[in-house]
Amino acid sequence: MPFAKAILPPLLLVLGGCVPAYAVPPPVAETASVVLPWGDALSVLAQGGTALVTPVLAAAFAAMLARIGGPLRLLVTDALVERLVRNATDYALNAVSGAVRGRTLTVSIGSAVIARAVQRALDQAPAWLIRAAGGGEGLAGKVFRGLPLEEAATAGNTLEPALEKIVGRDPTRVSRALA
Repeated sequence: MPFAKAILPPLLLVLGGCVPAYAVPPPVAETASVVLPWGDALSVLAQGGTALVTPVLAAAFAAMLARIGGPLRLLVTDALVERLVRNATDYALNAVSGAVRGRTLTVSIGSAVIARAVQRALDQAPAWLIRAAGGGEGLAGKVFRGLPLEEAATAGNTLEPALEKIVGRDPTRVSRALA
């Protein structure tokens, strides 16, 4: 280390004096500020970023719709089926004599209400909604479960006669709805 301290200063003096005479320092600019066109660069950078991010965001949005589309369609279909059952049951309760909303129905009146409700749904609802409800039998089951029936009412003595009444009226319509 003492050797470097002794040799380095004279060496720098010698080397510093070896500059050619025609090498002059560059002229100093009159202004000390440098103008950079950063607005143009920022604009180009923003356009490039937008071009990269837009397809990614579109793909993410499409994936999100695909993930929630199935469950959303199921929820909407279930709500429409429940609405169909409710509306057909309300119609049947008004159409069948002896049926009163809020009162317990006998087996024969309950069977007539089920038959009338299912027939109304088959006549008025679109085929895809009937299929979503389980066809004519599925609708009859939903109406049967929603009615306030007497304790003696079972699927065998209330639901089966209702399905026979529907088949007796228009067997092609019920069989098409059941398929």
